[in-house]
Amino acid sequence: MKKEMSSFDVRAIVNEMAILENAHMDKIFHWGAGNVLFRVNVQGQGKKELFFSDKKWLHMPSVKPETPDAPTSFASFLRKYVDNARIGKITQAGFDRIVVMELLRSDAEYELIFEMFGGGNVLLVLDGKILNCLIHKVRRDRTVRPGEEYVMPASRFDPVSSTLEHFSQIVTSSSTDLVRTLAMDANLGGQYAEEICKRTGIQKNSKTSELKEDDIGLLFSAMSDIVSSALSSSNAVMYRNGDDIVDITPAELRIYEEYEKETFGTMSEAIAAMISSMKEEEDEGYVDPETEKLQRRVDRQKETIEEYRMESADLKMRADSLYTNYQKVNELLEVLSVQSRKLTWDKLKEGAMKISYVRSIDPSKNNVTADLDGLNVVLDYIKSIDANASDIYQRSKDMNEKAARAETALKESEEILAKRQKGFEKAKALAKTKAQPTKQFWFERYKWFLTSGRLLVLAGRDAHTNDQVVKKHMKEQDVYVHADIHGAPSVIIKNGTAAKENDLREACIFALTQSKAWSSSVPEGSAFWVYPDQVSKTPQAGEFVPRGAFIIRGKRNYEYHLPIRLAIGEIVYENTRKVMCGPAEVVENMTRKYVIITPTKKKDGKRNAELAKLFNVPEEEIARIIPPGDLDIESKIWPEE
Repeated sequence: MKKEMSSFDVRAIVNEMAILENAHMDKIFHWGAGNVLFRVNVQGQGKKELFFSDKKWLHMPSVKPETPDAPTSFASFLRKYVDNARIGKITQAGFDRIVVMELLRSDAEYELIFEMFGGGNVLLVLDGKILNCLIHKVRRDRTVRPGEEYVMPASRFDPVSSTLEHFSQIVTSSSTDLVRTLAMDANLGGQYAEEICKRTGIQKNSKTSELKEDDIGLLFSAMSDIVSSALSSSNAVMYRNGDDIVDITPAELRIYEEYEKETFGTMSEAIAAMISSMKEEEDEGYVDPETEKLQRRVDRQKETIEEYRMESADLKMRADSLYTNYQKVNELLEVLSVQSRKLTWDKLKEGAMKISYVRSIDPSKNNVTADLDGLNVVLDYIKSIDANASDIYQRSKDMNEKAARAETALKESEEILAKRQKGFEKAKALAKTKAQPTKQFWFERYKWFLTSGRLLVLAGRDAHTNDQVVKKHMKEQDVYVHADIHGAPSVIIKNGTAAKENDLREACIFALTQSKAWSSSVPEGSAFWVYPDQVSKTPQAGEFVPRGAFIIRGKRNYEYHLPIRLAIGEIVYENTRKVMCGPAEVVENMTRKYVIITPTKKKDGKRNAELAKLFNVPEEEIARIIPPGDLDIESKIWPEE
């Protein structure tokens, strides 16, 4: 299964995000460990969603994910600063896994930055300073937290704009094998490095020092072809090995020829399908907390090793640049070394900044930052060019040694994880014998059922969800239903304006049975229905409307002599087995397996367990759908298979 986005994936997503330029930011939602959703108003196209899922998947889903009602502090902060901001340019930083979105307001110009590496992050930046970020990090070379300067990670090799000369320099200066050089030094990632080797026929474990000039030309040509096809493609491809997703890419790769492939219209569609598949696997599987903890440790160690290797490669490039610009660097160091003994710090700064390739100078530390082939290299001007290069090479070596030690620790962690997983299979097999919950849908946070006309009916569980049902879910085409009894829940029929008489009566029965009428064990009661524009939260002078309550104005359409009687049965909803509790006549017509339940004054704490065993679902799933109060099983319709 794909673990993270590649630079190619990020570029494809940035191309798709171009539709958001000149649109306006609407609402922002944040939930879980790292899910952030941005709702955007696009002129002439309505609302679009930009979803940063699980701190690593940036995409534009066609179906809006279920969002929380109350904003977190992070979501509230972003809303305060960028609400209704116009979206400017959206770009990828070089060819790195970073997306920068300009957000323009009359009082300020912000940058919203998405990082898809090192655990992922979302940052709001103003004038180079971090206003807020999803994850706070303190590293040796980079501090990410509010109030700090935002430091873009060191720019890496860009295969999109690279010349053959630059590519040749990267390859020939590497001390590792070809596939690692292409993956790390050439910033292509593992699968594209292997793809280039496959297309050129050059062995991936070849030593780069032994490659001929023609070989490097072949490699560069293959890289250019892959880059061109990936960036010009409007589709995305998902590769499967049976039920397992191997990878998703913005263009077809030959290394995956043996796998089944599925084409999607956009990279966003492919990512959304993959996330959905991953979620289904998580829902179906038994999860061992200790195994999860060990897996997280292994994943973190792998990320750390990658960061060490990247930093080592970056430092080596900077050290190499001293020798490729030998004369320029040597002259700079000699001039500054001599002038630093003659001039004041201010005069030294003034003179140094006149040199075109000097970016900054700090006399207090004897440091000067020079731009060498697009790389900002910090030099000690008291030392010689060889001493500076030696220092940087040593730091690169230190990073490699850290990576080696981290790899040893990773091996130990993987061995512990493997031992744990041996016993896990047995636990997983045992878990399969337990009752498994049915697939969960968004509406199950409320009481619900389907009418005989297959219309969805929702009812609040408490004062909070009563408010939600009406404020969040009731639309113009719906119908509001309420039992003629104090404290009854708010009920709505989705698309209720198309409801027939029996649908309306069934919803009224449901509203009544979910009220205190059930616990009171009355034989029958009444309820009414009205249209949405008759429902209000605004009181008249002197009136008070408590939480969860509403004012009904105008004509009420009553249904009388409603029976206090329900049924629980197995139905099929969206090709999925569900257990539903609704009016008896509805359930009777939808399924062959059901039980009729009625209210009772007798206390019997075993009823939930009995029903859960009967329908082979967890007890809590039954508890969510039954009415408030004790119940008795009047009859059971359960034909033999």
